[in-house]
Amino acid sequence: MKVLNRLLTTIITSHNDKRSLIPRIVVGLLFLSEGIQKFLFPELVGVGRFESIGFSNPELLAYFVASFEVASGAMILTGLVTRLASIPLLTIMATAIVTTKIPILLNHGFWKMAHDSRTDFAMTMLLIYLIIYGAGNLSVDKLIQSRK
Repeated sequence: MKVLNRLLTTIITSHNDKRSLIPRIVVGLLFLSEGIQKFLFPELVGVGRFESIGFSNPELLAYFVASFEVASGAMILTGLVTRLASIPLLTIMATAIVTTKIPILLNHGFWKMAHDSRTDFAMTMLLIYLIIYGAGNLSVDKLIQSRK
C-alpha cells in the first residue's frame, strides 16, 4: 500500500506553476475531438481508416483507440493523472507514425512525410512535455496533491 501511495504521488506531482495549462488544453481537446469523430464518422476516421491502413479487426481496434482517445483526452484536459493518461496517447501517436507516416517517407520522400506528419510530431512532443512536467497548478492532480 505504501508503494502504491508513493507511485501515485510521483505520478500526480508536477511543477508548481501554470506552464502545462496550454499544452494540456491542446492535447486534451485534440484527442477528445479525434476520439469522438471516430465514433461519429467511422467510415472516414474510424473503422474505414483502420481498414485502409491494413489493421486486422479494424472494428475492434478503431473503437478501442477511440475510447482511449476520449478518456485520456478528457483526463488530460482536466489534469487528472496527466502523466499516466499521456502514455496510451503516446503509444497511439507512435503507431500512427509507423503505420501511416513511414510509408509516406518511403514512397514519397522526406518533404511529403514532414508535411503530413506535422500534427503527429507536435502532439508527440506535447505528450512528452506533459509526461516530464505533469499537469501543473490548475489541475485535478494538484487538488489531490494538496489534500495529501
